[in-house]
Amino acid sequence: MVSRSLRSLPHGFRTSYLNYEALTAQLEAWAAEYPTLVRLQRLGTTPEHRAQWLLVIGPEPDRLRPAVWVDGNMHAGELAGSNVALALAEDMLRLHLEGTVHNLSPAVAERLREVLFYVVPRISPDGAERVISSGRYLRSVPRDERRDRGRPRWISADVDGDGLALVMRVRDAGGEFVECPEAPGVLQQRSIDDKGPFYKLYPEGFIEHFDGHTIPAPFFLDDNPIDLNRNFPFSWSPSHEQAGAGPFPASEPEARAIVEFASQHPEIFAWLNLHTYGGVLIRPLGHAPDNKMEPSDLALYRQIEEWTLEHTRYPSVSGYEEFLYEPDKPLHGDLSDWVYHHRGAISYVVELWDIFARLGMPRPKRFVEYYDRFGRAELRKLALWDRDHNASRVFRPWRRHHHPQLGEVEVGGIDPRIGLWNPPPHELAELCQQQARAFLRVAALAPALRLEQPEVLALGNGLYRVSVPVSNHGYLPSCILSSAKKLDFNEPVYVDCEPVGCELVDPAQRHLVLGHLEGWGRGLHSGQNLAAYQRSSGNGHRARAVFLVRGSGELRVRAGSCRLGFREETVRVS
Repeated sequence: MVSRSLRSLPHGFRTSYLNYEALTAQLEAWAAEYPTLVRLQRLGTTPEHRAQWLLVIGPEPDRLRPAVWVDGNMHAGELAGSNVALALAEDMLRLHLEGTVHNLSPAVAERLREVLFYVVPRISPDGAERVISSGRYLRSVPRDERRDRGRPRWISADVDGDGLALVMRVRDAGGEFVECPEAPGVLQQRSIDDKGPFYKLYPEGFIEHFDGHTIPAPFFLDDNPIDLNRNFPFSWSPSHEQAGAGPFPASEPEARAIVEFASQHPEIFAWLNLHTYGGVLIRPLGHAPDNKMEPSDLALYRQIEEWTLEHTRYPSVSGYEEFLYEPDKPLHGDLSDWVYHHRGAISYVVELWDIFARLGMPRPKRFVEYYDRFGRAELRKLALWDRDHNASRVFRPWRRHHHPQLGEVEVGGIDPRIGLWNPPPHELAELCQQQARAFLRVAALAPALRLEQPEVLALGNGLYRVSVPVSNHGYLPSCILSSAKKLDFNEPVYVDCEPVGCELVDPAQRHLVLGHLEGWGRGLHSGQNLAAYQRSSGNGHRARAVFLVRGSGELRVRAGSCRLGFREETVRVS
């Protein structure tokens, strides 16, 4: 009955893209059907009064324990992130309800049942709604609160009344674009051998402060100046140094809600930030090469890359070494970097949807060069793929229109929503499955605090020595990352003791700090499999809290930390 009920609840996110109403209905359906496993709450409320939904999955959501975070759709047009986030939520529900999912091993499934999931399927609901309904280009949010708006600029709008805001082309002998002979209507970069007609290409819309003859160059943040992924506090820089940064760190309510929540939840040890497109995992460091990274952190990311390659075929790249748009110019205000450096968690970006593989493009030396090296041949392949496999969603027909500022134009052209920014709907189910298989293994890396069998030794004269072993049975250490030990909130494991009917000889033993506990994992390529030198690192995964007690009674022991949660046990002393 449980399985049939779960199968009856999806609102189509594995086969289609959901607007805000449908996404909300999906979350509410889960919360209503499984109140002991699902909590739905507002992380924040957007300026257009939509909820920034947070879904909490796991029994006893208020019980502190290791947790993971999954988010998507920070950038307005990158809708597939929402679908994958919802799929991960459903998969975790299935795991709790049915015992397994994706043929996970019993060991992985058992570990996952102890991990809390925080899922924010749509960081920018206002932006996504605008893209879904109008097709207009929008980086993150549909607002412009700048006061310095006197310069001429493009404002996106539906100029021909068809409900969409795409692009416009204008015949111009100085145009940079020409039609592709093999794909009429598809524009390509002009070469010296081309014979016209040539075209200028502009966003569909109007020029604000138009002087009647000067046409400004379009800029991707002309009328939507915020890029939420430049608005987070790590290494933030102002807009004149980092486009899209916003007026100050976490100035935007969508970003601020995340910062406030994460800062109050140190138990988050892994963070998946879902974007599109490219088919790649982007990991820290974003501001320095790998030789500046903690070796144990790097080994851990190598392990994650192995799973990602196995289940998704996506490679893992350094944000600095392979994903800077300009050499030696790191991005600032990035969410994933903030999580890694300020919250001490495993964090990375997945750029969903590998259109480059669909077109057979060879991988360049630096992954980011895929975006620059998209040439004429690739454009022709894209046009054919769009026609044969994407129902011609990307390349729309051109329609003549009289523009009040530019005169005769043609409107239509490229609609990047499905096929470029996001995969065709029929590919969503496989995409969701692949990403879930990879990330659920990351979630199973959680540290696992345990209280082992206590020992009570009678010393005579009514004195007892009580020893309580505290251990970590999980892959990760209690500090999560070696690089995170320096963070103030990353407290070591401690033990509180409350005697009942007896007393501590030394009252200071009511609170004992044990230190951080190692995990058993070592990442990948750490040398541990080299047969000639296989050795353990000792028993740093275990520590003992020792109490000297006078009289018979009980000791109520509570061990843990803000990142691991707590374990409690009552020890009989007699």
